[in-house]
Amino acid sequence: MADMTTPASAHDSHPVVLDRREGPYGEVVLRRHGELLQIIANGCFLMDTSDGRSERLLVDAAATHPALDGRTEPAVLIGGLGVGFSLAHAARDPRWGRITVVEREAAVVAWHRDGPLSAVSARAFADPRTVIIEDDLVAYVNETCDTFDALCLDIDNGPGWTVDEDNAGLYSTAGLAGCARVLRPGGVLAVWSAQPSAEFEETLWNAGFTQVRTEEVPVARGVPDVVHLGVGPG
Repeated sequence: MADMTTPASAHDSHPVVLDRREGPYGEVVLRRHGELLQIIANGCFLMDTSDGRSERLLVDAAATHPALDGRTEPAVLIGGLGVGFSLAHAARDPRWGRITVVEREAAVVAWHRDGPLSAVSARAFADPRTVIIEDDLVAYVNETCDTFDALCLDIDNGPGWTVDEDNAGLYSTAGLAGCARVLRPGGVLAVWSAQPSAEFEETLWNAGFTQVRTEEVPVARGVPDVVHLGVGPG
């Protein structure tokens, strides 16, 4: 998810709904609030285009991790397209050899392909390294035969604040085993969260990840956003 801070200018106007679609997981809404584009799912605010620092750190923390040193054109899997900041940032980095994004909401993909969010992601969508897969991330990591050097997850507001109950299992020991399955030996897992979680760090260790640590993303007020990092079995 994107940073939870919103510029003051956004409060000077009322949000305007640009599109509203009913999908297999409920209602998804794209709206404009001042200069910002916002995604709302089942009445819950998910993210907006206010900043992007969290998404950049999420991708950079994986790309620059020592575990990837020496790997030629590593492949990254980004869980969640969102407003496109993670994809756009990854596409600006020539180190990545392949950038795969898994997004379960067809509406979100459509808003990027030929809708308002293309302003963020058009160049990344046109990048030959980019592959967009419309699927549920939990199902994908448990079923795909593909493997990656890095996995960047940004589909919830954190391990303890999921978009829906079905996502909760992803952050369990069993769910993280699925993540480890799609990582090449010694690959990097990066998980965005709106708040730090010592419990999730412990779960990462219990699931066989090593070099577990948490990086903070400074915010204007409140608890910092974080990126949880771990290295898969090697």
